[in-house]
Amino acid sequence: MTSVARIPTGQADAADAARQLGTILEREGPRLFAIALRMCGNRADAEDMVQDTFLQAIRKWDTFRGESSRGTWLWSIATRSCKVRMRRKGGIDRRMPAMSQVMPWGETTIMAAAAKGAGAGEAAASKESVRRVQGAIVTLPEHYRIPLLLKEVVGLSVEDVSAATGLDPNTIKTRLHRARLALRKVLTSGSRAIEAPMPIYEKQVCLDLLRMKLEAMDRPGSRARSVIPQAEVCARCRAVFRELDFVADACASMGEGEMPRALRDKIAAAIKASDQSAHAAAGVKRPRVGRPPVPRKPSSR
Repeated sequence: MTSVARIPTGQADAADAARQLGTILEREGPRLFAIALRMCGNRADAEDMVQDTFLQAIRKWDTFRGESSRGTWLWSIATRSCKVRMRRKGGIDRRMPAMSQVMPWGETTIMAAAAKGAGAGEAAASKESVRRVQGAIVTLPEHYRIPLLLKEVVGLSVEDVSAATGLDPNTIKTRLHRARLALRKVLTSGSRAIEAPMPIYEKQVCLDLLRMKLEAMDRPGSRARSVIPQAEVCARCRAVFRELDFVADACASMGEGEMPRALRDKIAAAIKASDQSAHAAAGVKRPRVGRPPVPRKPSSR
């Protein structure tokens, strides 16, 4: 690890900063590492990205303006660190398929696991489908992948994703919708399929219902499974909606896992060292932890 960054020099500010950073490390560290691992493609780069994110948070702690939560602020730092790292490596310029290619119209089959009544027999196929979706996320262009990960994996609201990326909320929504549809196409193209029910509505009605479903999925903490009255949705649209829910669940499970202990210890040590450095700069002596001094015997003279 390079030089130790300093957090605020006041005793109270330094203690509060160290406490909050420690809490953020425990709460967000595992998810940040899980996402960095998939962003960077290898463990070494992922560890460097996570470490760099927290070092920048330490260094820039007193620049926080309170326009979002500290957690969202950390993710904005992580987003910038990721972009810089990917561009430095000269990543492949990937392009999204055209909207007409990811819409569900004209399909004659649906994913068997999304059909009504699909049960435990689909468990193994579902696990393979989860791996397929998660692998496809890595192939999305950066400007689609990052908003999707922040929304579906981290669980940020659209407004917080906007704050973390500096993009307009409507732009975030557009990219989320297109990314979900693209992942659904990948999911269904490789899964066991059955014949799709025929739509019972005009195409525009189905388009409106699909838009409602995607917009409902944008809401905080919602998969929107019960937002649209089922009586108004035909069997074909219900299957498409279940496939979109499957994509959302596959994304959410990407945040599971643990941060490597050695990496966590490095970052925790940096936070502690910065706290000590801030106290030293403020001229505050921290009490030494250890055995109490042994009283000296009085001189016999």
